[in-house]
Amino acid sequence: MTTTSQSIPVIDFGRLQNEATKAQGLEELRDAIFNVGFLYLVNTGLEPMIEDAHKFTRDIFELPVLDKASCHMSNSPSFLGYSGLREETTDKKLDIREQFDFGTEVASQDPGGEPWRKLEGTGQYPSTEVKAFVTSYIAAMTRLSTKFLHLVAECLSLPPTTFDDFIGNMSRLKFVKYPPSQSSGQGVGAHKDSLSLFTFLSQDQVGGLQVLNKSGEWIDATPIAGSLVVNIAQGFEAATGGLCSATTHRVESPTNITRYSIPFFQAINLDLSFDEIKLSATKIRDEIPVSDNGKKRAVDVPSDIISPYFST
Repeated sequence: MTTTSQSIPVIDFGRLQNEATKAQGLEELRDAIFNVGFLYLVNTGLEPMIEDAHKFTRDIFELPVLDKASCHMSNSPSFLGYSGLREETTDKKLDIREQFDFGTEVASQDPGGEPWRKLEGTGQYPSTEVKAFVTSYIAAMTRLSTKFLHLVAECLSLPPTTFDDFIGNMSRLKFVKYPPSQSSGQGVGAHKDSLSLFTFLSQDQVGGLQVLNKSGEWIDATPIAGSLVVNIAQGFEAATGGLCSATTHRVESPTNITRYSIPFFQAINLDLSFDEIKLSATKIRDEIPVSDNGKKRAVDVPSDIISPYFST
């Protein structure tokens, strides 16, 4: 499979688990990682759970306003909970969406500890039923994302566990609602995902997600039922010293129908310093078979991998 600038490749996760088809699958994965930075992941075995997640997502936004407000993100030092329409800004414009942010449950941190530790904590849930489902979904996605990261390492001709030290304690999950807009506008502005390694997004059939390709053109990430849209985040860009670059994307508001999406953000290890990341990335970059020109363009990784954009 050769990926063109106008397409987002489809990667069959099942073929990557089968020794008879794994080698070809790894070649396709490598092409997607290097040339696009976005892909559809199909045949994960999580399709029934993903379908259930969309039911929970639709139901949670039908809760009374006061119930949602009781879980507002402003109550959480870890930025977990509910946020309403136009409460976030991306690319200097207000985002037209509601969302619930959840995360892997991490014990409360020492108030006198490192300030970034506040990003890891306990969540806010509108019901015990939602908490139970979110916990199981995050656990399933954590297992899948770790397997995927190992396969990415293999497709780059590295040992499977090469990037394990970059995995953090608290991955994040969003339930997102984009309401209809009178005119097509910004659901969420152009951005790259930060503070994570990879993003695994389930979207409904409405559409609206767009990816900026290598030619500087916006292409639609047309929904594929049961798939996960996977993209490189800035944490993995840093881990590879810039060889595998995060891809800019955005969401256009739907004009006559509500759009729902469920992004999962694979955690990056917050204990790593930028010096440690650069040192490790330099070693990893030198081990990845790639042209000299590719290595010349990937020397310094900017510190903006730490930014407020958990948005897909």
